[in-house]
Amino acid sequence: MVCEAFSPRPSQSFGDPVTSRLPIGMLPLRNNQRAHRMPLLTYTIIALNIFIYLWDRNWHPFAPSIIFGSLQMRPVDIAHVFSGGDRMALVTLITSMFLHGSIAHLIGNLLYLLTFGEAIEYALGSWRMLIYYLFWGLIAAGTQVFVNPNATNPVLGASGAIGGVLGAYFLLYPASRIELFLYVTTLVIDAWILLGLWFLYQILVPVEGVANWAHAGGFVAGMATVLIMGGRNKVLEGKDDDFGEEDDDDQ
Repeated sequence: MVCEAFSPRPSQSFGDPVTSRLPIGMLPLRNNQRAHRMPLLTYTIIALNIFIYLWDRNWHPFAPSIIFGSLQMRPVDIAHVFSGGDRMALVTLITSMFLHGSIAHLIGNLLYLLTFGEAIEYALGSWRMLIYYLFWGLIAAGTQVFVNPNATNPVLGASGAIGGVLGAYFLLYPASRIELFLYVTTLVIDAWILLGLWFLYQILVPVEGVANWAHAGGFVAGMATVLIMGGRNKVLEGKDDDFGEEDDDDQ
């Protein structure tokens, strides 16, 4: 979603996008938290990302981006804004959240949002989650720009904002059980273990071409949001009657 974590190799074109994708070999399938209401905002964000992805490629899912290339964010352009550069570059902090580099990039990100977004939308409310989702994406972008302000490759994807969703989920529903696809099998794991390992992976195992610091920045922003709102008990106060856990046998 946001920015590259390093300068490109000499063999890379400076036009190649750097995507902040989530690990494609480790995908969440569902959790055991269910609300009695439809998560309209989460579904709307998912639908909007799919629509923009196809529109960007003239409705050919495996084609390259051809319409919205100028709306991809470049860290160096953002950094230059603060030294007199074109302020219009700041718009790409938002637009790049809704652009993706490939169909795998899109599907991986949206699976994470589908799995964890429902609970966060229920906890925060749809309108408040929308504001925070964009805020988390901006914090994620700012983190990556701060770490590598001279990066010139375009960067794109939703996973900085989704990192905020994961950070909020980590504090609000740590004991939730997550069904996880892990390369060739599935397993069920506590959310705090999965998300804690995911966060450590971003910090300790940087991957070339992936905006790890954006992920980490979004995750911390999501946790900070919950803490600023008063913590888990305050955020979830009065919501237990409408939102609960399924039995593991039902998974």
